[in-house]
Amino acid sequence: MAEPVPGLTPSINILGDKLESCSHDPVTGYVRNGCCEAHIGDIGSHTVCAIMTADFLEFSKSKGNDLSTPRPEFGFLGLKPGDRWCLCAGRWREAYEEGKAPKVVLRSTHREAATIIPHAALLAHAIDSN
Repeated sequence: MAEPVPGLTPSINILGDKLESCSHDPVTGYVRNGCCEAHIGDIGSHTVCAIMTADFLEFSKSKGNDLSTPRPEFGFLGLKPGDRWCLCAGRWREAYEEGKAPKVVLRSTHREAATIIPHAALLAHAIDSN
């Protein structure tokens, strides 16, 4: 069994169940454990498990967060359409408000995301609504 990570809040997803992994290839999450967990040190709230699209990646790049360009010096190979990634809830909401939001995996999206994003917006973009 893995050691608990200090600072994590209970791992409950938006549906009220146990939070499921978002991605291990590429490995994601604020603490890089594959899960979109809420951590007290994560001011960006990387709690939304989203499936990348070319449209969203371009949107994010235009806002100053280039997720598609590899940064090998940081062990980051860059994201491509179809990859799952723990997004900042605020950035997802911003993309939603501009019609660029990617689909969301609710089982892998932490319940804390709903403190920043309207629950209905997450449901409307879900690939797994129940």
